[in-house]
Amino acid sequence: MSDSRSIPEQGSVPWSTAFAVSWSSVRRRFFRSLVAMAGVVMAIALLTYMQVMNNITKALVAANDTILNVRLQEAGVDIYAADSGDRMMMLLITLSLMACLVGILNSMLMSVTERIKEIGTLKCLGALDSFIVRIYFIESSLQGVCGTLLGMVGGLTVAVVMAFANYNVYVFHFFPFMAAAKSSVVSVLIGSLLSVAASILPAYLAAKKQPVDAMRVEE
Repeated sequence: MSDSRSIPEQGSVPWSTAFAVSWSSVRRRFFRSLVAMAGVVMAIALLTYMQVMNNITKALVAANDTILNVRLQEAGVDIYAADSGDRMMMLLITLSLMACLVGILNSMLMSVTERIKEIGTLKCLGALDSFIVRIYFIESSLQGVCGTLLGMVGGLTVAVVMAFANYNVYVFHFFPFMAAAKSSVVSVLIGSLLSVAASILPAYLAAKKQPVDAMRVEE
């Protein structure tokens, strides 16, 4: 009885320590973390691309330039049906959000599930469920947020390059900086929130795994 009481409670471990442990784990598994982030990067890149391209198209249509209107029509933009374009864009953005959610959930589940045996080892050494949930929640959130930022930059870059290929220097003359910045921030916020939310359930399920069952899992 006296020995068990001498073991410090894991609940007293500060968040800074949990963050340091999680960051060290990400660094040790850098390339595997990149694979886990791939789904998040692609999903957020698609979301950012769709939003920024929509912003650019609206700005070019609003410019009402004769030559630019011809280029827009050649690119398949119906400059006389803005409402229809908005409905189609909302559908595409909704689909990209679904892809974002699936990508994040997949990457978070892969990141946690592949390390069930490691979790079993920690629990055998005395780690409590709360501590395991904390470190894996932080690690998964780090991967999700970093993947979100990379995806946002990638989607924005692809949108600008594609728009320049279609409309040349007109893109820079009428570029909607505020709208594009707002769309980029929205993508980052959505991706970050989804990453944090999606990391809770996998970490919780992993922490609830019994040590004996976890240690039995093959690598």
